[in-house]
Amino acid sequence: MRVLIAEDDSALASFVKKGLEAEHYAVDIAGDGHQARAMASELEYDLVILDLNLPLLDGISVLRYLRSRKPSLPILVLTGRNRVEDRVQCLDLGADDYVGKPFSFSELSARLRALLRRSHTPAESILTVEDLKLDRVERRVERAGQRIELTSKEFALLEYLMRNAGRRITRAMIIEHVWNLSFDTTTNVVDVYVAYLRRKVDRPPGRRLIHTIRGVGYELSGHTGVPR
Repeated sequence: MRVLIAEDDSALASFVKKGLEAEHYAVDIAGDGHQARAMASELEYDLVILDLNLPLLDGISVLRYLRSRKPSLPILVLTGRNRVEDRVQCLDLGADDYVGKPFSFSELSARLRALLRRSHTPAESILTVEDLKLDRVERRVERAGQRIELTSKEFALLEYLMRNAGRRITRAMIIEHVWNLSFDTTTNVVDVYVAYLRRKVDRPPGRRLIHTIRGVGYELSGHTGVPR
């Protein structure tokens, strides 16, 4: 799941980003309203955390803009404005939830999960390939009913492979979508993380699901006969 934090307090934004990444979210930060509006318009996010006191363009304007163009995008307002009138205004303009500062991170995380559960159908939330299951909302992975613990990047990599199950995915595509970087032919980070995943996901006695496609990259598939 990809989350955008629109917050001009860099220390607070970094704190929330670090906490969400520990729970396997991919997180971007926008430091002002113009940047938040542009990023949320151009990129696909599963949820936006929006401060109201943004420079250049205030959060209310960003909320109006996003709600008019992306009516199904979950938006959680996180702000120091705690007046009833502010909460009512934001909810009337289309915010899905409103959390005041100071806040408990555990409560914020729970509210995000609740919003994501409501905004995603079961088919979108849970990815399945044979006996491998990934719950995008609960951040849970199981194989043959056994829980698999993954790091944030391992989870993001597996999610990307499962969302493209049966397709041949190049290393450049993985670098761009999982690491948000341009592909560097000198790096072996993709191969290293695929090896990490294989040790956790493809360990015996299950059938191997992550396949190497020589000269291309990787494919996650339950089909036999995929070149390794």
